[in-house]
Amino acid sequence: MIWRFIARRTAMLVVTVLVASIVIYGALFIAPGDPATLLVGGGKPPSPRVIEEIHRQYHLDDPFVQSYWRWLTGMLHGDAGQSLSYRDSVTHLITDRMGNTLFLVAYAALLIILPGVALGTLAALRGGLGENLITVVTTTLMAVPTFVISVLLIWWLSVRWGWFPAYGSGVGFAGRIEHLTLPALALAASWLAYVAQVTQAAVRAELASEHVETARSRGIPERFVLRKHVLRNAAGPIFSVSGVAVAGLIAGASIVEQAFGVNGIGALLIQSAAKQDLAVVQTLALITVVVFVAVNTLVDVVTAALDHRVSLEAGA
Repeated sequence: MIWRFIARRTAMLVVTVLVASIVIYGALFIAPGDPATLLVGGGKPPSPRVIEEIHRQYHLDDPFVQSYWRWLTGMLHGDAGQSLSYRDSVTHLITDRMGNTLFLVAYAALLIILPGVALGTLAALRGGLGENLITVVTTTLMAVPTFVISVLLIWWLSVRWGWFPAYGSGVGFAGRIEHLTLPALALAASWLAYVAQVTQAAVRAELASEHVETARSRGIPERFVLRKHVLRNAAGPIFSVSGVAVAGLIAGASIVEQAFGVNGIGALLIQSAAKQDLAVVQTLALITVVVFVAVNTLVDVVTAALDHRVSLEAGA
């Protein structure tokens, strides 16, 4: 049963990525503007002959189907084409910046999952003033946009107190920790609040469930009830929302990297979009979709394996 579920989810993943690739390439294919102008320097208008030669060299005038197929087969072979503005291969541009983004996302994921699950569990178990305080804080964090949190963190922890640098990616592990702490906090804030609230709701639901009441009535120690019946059964939704949060970090990294001057693929996406560098934008957009869908597929499979109350047929 589980293998059929995995096979169906994998097939859906492939179809989703294929459709997304067509949409992404098609949208940028018909976008206004001429990418060939990126290769023409100087203030004078480019000559038609130069533009025509650039179009021929980079296949900018090819029909959509032919151009899309060349791009897709190249992507499958690890060749994402050439960047017109950076005069470099797209693959090299991305791999050169991928490490900073992965480090930032992993750092933010830790700041989301560990405090988020701890705060949500504490709020559900303690109740009272502590629960109200955690609810107010998490609700506020969810309401504040990421770029506003970025500005506040720069002003407070960098400019005012000087605890962390506000710009750059750092060198080495210690340097990255120092430079990426503020970006990771800004990236994680709203998702941490979301994970905390979902954890609180899941734990509270389990505390009120019939099997927990039955276990308590039988005299089972409270710590065993919490570990065996409450936290274990609440692990499914907690893992699910944590996976969605990690996938969402990839999409939100662009704003944070641009705000803090992190040399990652998110900042590269914004800069390339501003320059109409279609090869870079298409590749990064497709990578974002693939990672997001793949993470969500993995979360669905693991959630179904953790929580046997989830119907595999319904989930498919």
